[in-house]
Amino acid sequence: MKKVLSLVMALALVLSMVGLVSAESTLPYEKGTVLRMAVGYNNSKTGLRFDPEVAGEGVTLADGKTYHSGDFKPTWVAVQDLLGISIEDKYQGQSATKEFDYWKEQLDQVDMVSGTAAKLSENGEAGLLVNIGEYLDQMPHFKAYLDANPIVRLSITGNVDNGAIYFSPYFDGVDDIEKMPLMRTDWVEKLLNGEGAFAADASKELKAAVYQPYMPTSGKVEIDVVKADGSAVETIAKDYDAAGNIIATMNAAGTIDGVAAVNMLRDYIDKAYNGYYGTNRADLFIGQNAAWDADELVALLRCVVANPQTLNGTDKIEGLFSREENNTARRADMFRFAGILFGVRGLESRQDYLYVGTDGDLHDARQEVATYEALGRMHALVEEGLISTAFVNNEEVKTENYLEQDLGFMHYDYNQTQTVYNATKLDNAAGEKYMAVMVPVAHWFDGTNEDGVYMRFTESWRSVKTDGWGISKAGVGSDTNKLNAALTLIDYAYSDEGTIMMSYGPEAFRKAGETFIFNGKEMPVIADATYAELWEKASGNYTNYARQYLGSTLSFMKSQAFEYQCTHEVGKEGAGKISTAIGLGTIKHPLLAVAENAWYTSVPTVLPTTKEDNQALGNLTDLTEKFSTAKDGENLLIDIIVKGFTLDGMTSPEAAAEYVKTTMSGAQYLDIKELAWEDLLVYFLTLAL
Repeated sequence: MKKVLSLVMALALVLSMVGLVSAESTLPYEKGTVLRMAVGYNNSKTGLRFDPEVAGEGVTLADGKTYHSGDFKPTWVAVQDLLGISIEDKYQGQSATKEFDYWKEQLDQVDMVSGTAAKLSENGEAGLLVNIGEYLDQMPHFKAYLDANPIVRLSITGNVDNGAIYFSPYFDGVDDIEKMPLMRTDWVEKLLNGEGAFAADASKELKAAVYQPYMPTSGKVEIDVVKADGSAVETIAKDYDAAGNIIATMNAAGTIDGVAAVNMLRDYIDKAYNGYYGTNRADLFIGQNAAWDADELVALLRCVVANPQTLNGTDKIEGLFSREENNTARRADMFRFAGILFGVRGLESRQDYLYVGTDGDLHDARQEVATYEALGRMHALVEEGLISTAFVNNEEVKTENYLEQDLGFMHYDYNQTQTVYNATKLDNAAGEKYMAVMVPVAHWFDGTNEDGVYMRFTESWRSVKTDGWGISKAGVGSDTNKLNAALTLIDYAYSDEGTIMMSYGPEAFRKAGETFIFNGKEMPVIADATYAELWEKASGNYTNYARQYLGSTLSFMKSQAFEYQCTHEVGKEGAGKISTAIGLGTIKHPLLAVAENAWYTSVPTVLPTTKEDNQALGNLTDLTEKFSTAKDGENLLIDIIVKGFTLDGMTSPEAAAEYVKTTMSGAQYLDIKELAWEDLLVYFLTLAL
């Protein structure tokens, strides 16, 4: 596999340098062609048209127009005018999975349909969807994008014999970090900074220690960090000989209260880093030069939950929480966070729980002992009361509840949507701040060193998302007008103009003639009225505003430029530090290419499994149903965090991995996926021949 990967990597480099020129579009259709579109994002509020909940009795937007329930949203009014098409909205207002399932047996009733990438590819292979790949030479913008981004082509290829593509991919930004750790940074400063010992009028006793050291207990570990001023990289050491391991120290002390815990952590930081952070010890966690790891975070969590009287004036604070504590899609961020805390790949994969190993083969995190060891460590945090009770009990509590009531310390999520609460739920005048902080240092085995390497790595990297839109073969039938109109819509969305439309909405929501440079490219500036409306109607949440009111950001190519302009200043501050670290190489990530070191290759969002493969995979229901990340789904990884190793057949990390491999047919699943991965790489080699 490594030889094949090396050849593919070389080919990818050649393709990226050739600058292939696409043909002009030759997809004629009659003006006014009707497209029946069963497409949207994931609910009735995020479709092409206004629903009653959003529109009410009529909603006037920044373009000066009033829209009513049933009216097309501004983006889709403009798209119909620009492309000369007429849309018949058939969207049922469901998730991609449920929407496709609803239409699967009646695809003759729709021309375009939402679905997950996996479902669309699988049903394309079954003959139900149009092979868009046959028309690439007539889709200059889409083809140019695929030529410039080979890993995207790999990620959407549904059949290696004919290069079939059965869906238009969705990008929520691309080649950038996605989710980040977020903290109440003012609390960290209050606990850790300053001269002398920490003192408080009252604090709580910590629960009995369960969590054990993850990092070394002796010796030194050298870590590359960005200098405090962001100018360059420097190397610092964690000196365990001088300071010991903070978890080992706390555990050995027996029963301690919040004051003792804080002073232990302060003393540890001073000694382990030889005074590097001075009296600004909080910078270990929140600074540009942060170097924190899982053990140090657990020590900090102990300090936070044991000092509520100091931090919020009550008798309770929750440590780690998730955005929506009763939503599996959000609760899953707890095990995703465990991945970057404890050096485990596959927990934020673009496809199921797969990753490419140093051997060039696919691996499934659900079948790896290391995954369950990490989850066991997270369960230890549950036993110590460091993970929120609402998460444990699956209760209806959200980020805004925690921040508004000063009850929550930290979670792992998207920066823009979560830091908006600085403006609405926190007291800025009092210095309250909820901010993205640096990715943690962990022990990763990327193949560069037999004993592993201590570094920062994030698997949360923007690539092809798991949802897309397909063209129904039965729907368009022999009607060339419908087919060409649908293909033209997809192609338009990948043009410069289309990318802006699908991100910003129509021109009326932008400042005429004003641009700014974002990631090296000139992008529009949003209108003042748009910005004001974003806060008025969506409390600063760009994604909700775009999807619910403008009708943009539903699929295709979303630029982060609009979102960046809507990010709260505190959000920009934290994300800026992370961006600097990525730019200087102290945060590593998957590459949207076939990497020389296979471990860094981003897993494609779909793999070209055959019809027979898909039938076999469809029979492996346990792997689908018991590791779901749907809102109301079941997920055993979450269950282990909450309950520990008490589930049938999953009584230890080793037993859990083996149970998935054998009883749940994980080995069969992985064999099918591995063969498809090998076929995909060989296919990619043939593209330039």
